[in-house]
Formats: sequence, structure tokens, C-alpha cells
Amino acid sequence: MYFSFPKTPDKLTATEQAIIEYITGHRDEFLFMTIGQLSAALTVSEATISRFARHVGCCDFKHLKRIIMEQTVQKGPARKLANTLQTGSDDFLTYWMEQQQYNLKKTLELLDREEFDRAVQAIRTARRVFIYVKNASRAPAQLLEFRLRRIGIDVHKIPSGGSELLEWLAPMCSEDLVILFGFSKVSSEGRVILDYQKRAGYTTLLFTGRAYHDEEQRADINLLVYRGEENEFHSMSAPVAVADALVLALSAQMGTDAVNSLETVRKLKTQYGKRL
Repeated sequence: MYFSFPKTPDKLTATEQAIIEYITGHRDEFLFMTIGQLSAALTVSEATISRFARHVGCCDFKHLKRIIMEQTVQKGPARKLANTLQTGSDDFLTYWMEQQQYNLKKTLELLDREEFDRAVQAIRTARRVFIYVKNASRAPAQLLEFRLRRIGIDVHKIPSGGSELLEWLAPMCSEDLVILFGFSKVSSEGRVILDYQKRAGYTTLLFTGRAYHDEEQRADINLLVYRGEENEFHSMSAPVAVADALVLALSAQMGTDAVNSLETVRKLKTQYGKRL
């Protein structure tokens, strides 16, 4: 056999050999398959696959997939997604919604309220707000940029790298705020931003998934959000919720200034919307 199973049967049927051959040749695909999909691919019944799983010492099909996953060299997002799919039921919508409820509750427990209040104050008092983001973190960052601009905050997105990034850093000063997203670690560009802060004096605010950062990866204000365990498919529900909460708290402090900015946007849409 090509895998080590909990039980090594004395003899395998031709169909069981075919199942192993298929799994061996399609390891990555197998990890994302339902029992129905594997049944269709092999043109055998689901009951046959379930019997095979028990024959090799597994409790059921999901247990079989876990065994295969543990023996498959797979890293990065694909591994995280596979791990998550192993823990959920076939009703992925319900499972995922319940997981997001847990992520939000965990974030509420972990997030320091004083840090959150400091973040609101930093955005409110900044002359300009800059946002630096890479990869999947663009989703909550773009939403935050959109909402801040609508309530009248002077907000800008910093280029993701190269000399352009440095050109944006050069004119920054102590009245500015830079918001970074670095959940598992801060990128090399993010570290440059944090390091140059010592000279330029601007304030930094970091959305992070880690409770502790060394000096090179720590900002002035650190908002801890929970996106799932390290080996799981990471969600952006909590970062988005915290970003929205920042905007709501900020709007409450700004009062009529935020309302007037939104009203100006509304009037412009009424006047020019049909031309765009």
C-alpha cells in the first residue's frame, strides 16, 4: 500500500486497490472531495467507499481523509483550506457561519478596548491617514479606506512596494497616521514603515492576529483580531467587523462633521449620478 492506515488488511479487493490508486495519483484533489464526488470519479457506490474506509481501520470517510492529509506534504493556503474542510460538516454554510460567530466572539475577548479607543482617537486627530496592505488583507483595508473617505477623512493607500513606497514615506510627518495589516507577520515593507517611523514621527496602527510582536513588528497601536487557528483557513470576518466598528465609533465622535460629509456625497450623487 502507498499509505500507512490504522489497520493493514490481509487482502484488498480489486475495487479497493483502485481506490488507493486513485488517491495516490490525485492526493490534493482527494483532500477536497466529498464522498459523493469520489464515488462519481471511481464509478463505485458511496457504500463501497465507506466499507473500504472501515476495512483499513478508519471510522468513516472523513477519518480516512484526515489520515491521508497527515501523510501528504502540503503547505500554505491549500493545507489550511484542507484542514478547515476536514473539521466541518457537509453543510459548509452553517459550519462557516458558526465559525465566524466564534471568531467574532474570540476577537471581542482578545481585543484591548483601550487600544481600540486609541485607534479611534488616532484616526480622528491625524492630518492624513495612510493605509498599507498586501495580499488577502486588501479586503478589509479597502473597506476601511472606502468608509473613512465617505465620512471626510483624508485617506490614502500606499503602494505595495519598491521605490514608490519610499517616495510616499519621504514627506510623512508626526501629524500623519499609517494603518498596516499584518495578521501572522509584518511584511518586509511593513517593517520599513515601522522603522522609518522613528525618524519621521508618524503614528502607526497595526491590525494583527498575534498577541505578541517583537520590536520590529510592533506598532504604536495594535488591534488584535482572531481569524482562526494557525493551520485553518483564515477568515476576514473579524478584521472587517473591527474596521466597521472603528468607523462607527469615529463617526459618533465626529458628530455633524461625519453626517455633513455623507450628505455632500449624497447630493453629488443626486446631481451627477446619472452622468456617470
